Amino acid sequence: MSKDNNNKNNNKPFKEFKFKFNFYWIYGILFALIIGYQFFNSSDLASTNLTENEFVELLKEDDVKNIVIVNDDVAKIYLKDEAFEKAKFKKLKESPFFNKNEAAYIHEFGELGKFQEKLDQLKSENSLSFDTSYTNETSIWEGLSLWLPFLIIIAIWIFIMRRMSGAGSGGGPGGQIFNIGKSKAKLFDQDQKVQTSFKDVAGLEGAKEEVQEIVDFLKNPDKYTKLGGKIPKGALLVGPPGTGKTLLAKAVAGEAKVPFFSLSGSDFVEMFVGVGASRVRDLFKQAAQKSPSIIFIDEIDAIGRARGKNSFTGGNDERENTLNQLLTEMDGFGTDTNVIVLAATNRADVLDKALMRAGRFDRQIYVDLPDMNERKEIFQVHIRPLKMDSDVDVEFLAKQTPGFSGADIANVCNEAALVAARKNKKAVHHQDFLDAVDRIVGGLEKKNKIITQKEKRTIAFHEAGHATVSWTLEHAAPLVKVTIVPRGQSLGAAWYLPEERMIVQTEQMLDEMCAALGGRAAEQLIFGKISTGALSDLEKITKQARAMITIYGLSEKLGNITYYDSSGQSDYNFSKPYSEETAKLIDKEISELIETQYKRALKILSDHKEELTTLAELLLEKEVIFSDDLVKILGERPFIKEPLAVKKEETKKEDIIPEDSTETSANQKDVNNEGEISTELV
Repeated sequence: MSKDNNNKNNNKPFKEFKFKFNFYWIYGILFALIIGYQFFNSSDLASTNLTENEFVELLKEDDVKNIVIVNDDVAKIYLKDEAFEKAKFKKLKESPFFNKNEAAYIHEFGELGKFQEKLDQLKSENSLSFDTSYTNETSIWEGLSLWLPFLIIIAIWIFIMRRMSGAGSGGGPGGQIFNIGKSKAKLFDQDQKVQTSFKDVAGLEGAKEEVQEIVDFLKNPDKYTKLGGKIPKGALLVGPPGTGKTLLAKAVAGEAKVPFFSLSGSDFVEMFVGVGASRVRDLFKQAAQKSPSIIFIDEIDAIGRARGKNSFTGGNDERENTLNQLLTEMDGFGTDTNVIVLAATNRADVLDKALMRAGRFDRQIYVDLPDMNERKEIFQVHIRPLKMDSDVDVEFLAKQTPGFSGADIANVCNEAALVAARKNKKAVHHQDFLDAVDRIVGGLEKKNKIITQKEKRTIAFHEAGHATVSWTLEHAAPLVKVTIVPRGQSLGAAWYLPEERMIVQTEQMLDEMCAALGGRAAEQLIFGKISTGALSDLEKITKQARAMITIYGLSEKLGNITYYDSSGQSDYNFSKPYSEETAKLIDKEISELIETQYKRALKILSDHKEELTTLAELLLEKEVIFSDDLVKILGERPFIKEPLAVKKEETKKEDIIPEDSTETSANQKDVNNEGEISTELV
């Protein structure tokens, strides 16, 4: 270790030990006091056993004051006060357990009748003045044996209650039966700081501005209050999974420098009635004591669902009681403390309206999927710990991953490192990232899947049909590569690079539908029969056609009307928002729309039948082809705006898809008009 590191370690402040009270210590102290009292109060400790001859000699000297016969078999001998002044009893006084009021000696005799006759004889012969009495006593261990069953029952009861309360091995809040109503929130303060800052959050510029203002308010409240402004009560982070809502909250905790309470919505829920509301009260009480402070509730939809819907639990709904208490704490009488509530959810449509109103969650911050520039920033964050080769093109990777969340991009970077390590490389190359995207989106490559030559030829023409139609249509997404190597649940795939559009025109949607039908049209044109391989294509275009007619109002016969309900209330209805006649018209429009695009795809493929056959034969030979191969066969796209920077080194299968490679994932993000990556599967 270097000298600097030693100095750094020596300068670290010593962590002061903090005393933590545990209620079980009281039980231990009481038990120890009882045992100690029984132990030290016992006369057996200060007494000495006497033999028969020693007992007779002691009586003859007339030093005995009283003899107590215990349990008819033991004699406890008490001495006179003046006897302790004699030299022979000096050792008794030096004992730490000495007590002149306790028995000095113990003598165990045989039969009680003979012992009494002997005492009477010695008393009369030597004119002795001692008294005799009788009693029954129990020993320490006999007393413990009486209490032991009760102690075991109490211990078992405490153990069961701890298990029922969800307590772990520790003794923190909520861990004991007496603390079951305490909050389970984890506190981050000056002793336990969060290291995440806004620098670690790539993209999310709009969301960061919103939460930065909250952090600034906590740091400099006078800047806002002098103008009459009030601190916002709460901010709700809404967005798809993996977009960075929890990461943004961690950054707020790291930047705010105020006490930060973090917990999940499910932490309020317990099997006992009233526990959720009690934990809400305790949470806000702790936050108020440490104000200004921040409370972060992740997955708030666990307790914030709309009240009164699908409630079959009767009048006393524990979840509703918890929500009512949360509503009261956030905006009720006596809520003037500087406590800000941050919450995150990807199910904002199911939250209660009272929770969403201004005065509780004043701001709703939508954390959307990142665009291309934001994806580039996220890639740059996650590739920092990787050993990168110089050929990695981050901008191209950002273009090739539309629809990926921050969590997906982190997974891509990690998978790329694993792919490179599997190939025994010293650095992560660009091709490793492409293989990682294939692995995540398309599925694991299955080289041992049994496919007949006839099936393989059908798959090749199917994928060639997708490629040919999309290449000749202006608004279809540009092709990146086509493969007939089985992956996941697919037998082949065509990879596209769609534009990221804010709005989509009718012509663009129709071109994409036509391209999706190119596979089935190619089968019909070449073989005169169709197969089940177009299932994912049909599913996608049917949903797209229904959306065009019933949601976006793109049907001339239906007109400018939509049956979309953004509030989500239609999910609870059993009836359709249109008549049976309209339903028939919608079904007819969907069918006509799809059939028109299918005939259009057939016409395009008929005009380029020779190129289609050449492309399919090349695909059968190489199994993977790229956009450069389409340029050689079909020529350049006349309407392409900028050339694609597709990196292709070789077209041999063993170079493109190595034997030990794990590439793309099966439940892929299908092409749609929301910026997601397009992967046509057979």
